[in-house]
Amino acid sequence: MMKIALITGASSGLGREFALQIARHYKTVQEIWIIARRTDRLDNLKKEIKEISDKTVRVLTLDLSKQSDIDFYKKLLERQHAGIRVLVNAAGFGVMGHVDKISYEDSVDMVDLNCRALIAMTHISLPYMTYPSNIINMASSAAFMPQPSFAVYAATKSYVYSLSMALGRELKGSGIYVTAVCPGPVDTEFFDHTGKEVASVKKKFRADAKDVVRKALIDSARGKKISVYGLSMKAAQVASKVVPDSVIVAVMEKIAE
Repeated sequence: MMKIALITGASSGLGREFALQIARHYKTVQEIWIIARRTDRLDNLKKEIKEISDKTVRVLTLDLSKQSDIDFYKKLLERQHAGIRVLVNAAGFGVMGHVDKISYEDSVDMVDLNCRALIAMTHISLPYMTYPSNIINMASSAAFMPQPSFAVYAATKSYVYSLSMALGRELKGSGIYVTAVCPGPVDTEFFDHTGKEVASVKKKFRADAKDVVRKALIDSARGKKISVYGLSMKAAQVASKVVPDSVIVAVMEKIAE
C-alpha cells in the first residue's frame, strides 16, 4: 500500500515548510500530496521537493472552502490504494479588525476554511489512516485566549485546539496521534493578508517557520497532544489557564492597539 503525506495550505508559509521537511525526513512516506488554490506555487514547491527527495509529488489545486473540491478529494481517495501516513491541516487565514468592521464574507470564510474544511478533510481521511499515523492540525497561540480585533480568527483556532484534544482522546490506542500546533506569530505571508497593521509587540515575537515546523514534527512523532514553540508562547499558554478571561481580553485589546 502506498504511504502518502497530505498537506493542505501547501502553497505558502507553514504548509509549504511542512511539505519540504516531511519530504526530507519521513522515510516511510512514498508520495506527497500538496493542496492549495495556487497552481503556480504548488508547481514550484513540487520542483523544490524533487530536488531534495525522490518521493512522488501530486499537485492538487483545490479550494477547500468549496464543497465540490472537498468531494473531489473524497472520490480521489476512494480510487487510490493508499494509506495516509500523515495529514497536515495547514490551510487557513485570518482577518484583523472588529467584527462589525470586517466584512460578513471574511468572517464566514474564516470559519468555513479554518473549521469546516479542517474537519471535512480529517473526517474523510481517517478511514485511510492506520498505525502508525499522525494528524497535525495548525491551531495557534490565539486558541488560548479571546482576542479583540482578531475575534473570529482566535475563535476558529480555539475550535481547532479543542477538536484536536478531543479527537486525540477518541483515537487513543488506535496508533493515530493528533497534535495541535500552537505557535505565536510566525514570519510568513500570513500577516500580509490580515487587512491591518500588525501590532509591534507581535512583530517582536515572530518565530521562524522552519523552527516551528521542525518542533511540530518532532512533537508529533513523539505522540504529543500539543506543540508550542517558544518560551513566550508557553508562558501565554500557562497564563491562559490561571488568568481570568476578562483580564486577558483587556490585555489583548491593548496589544492590538
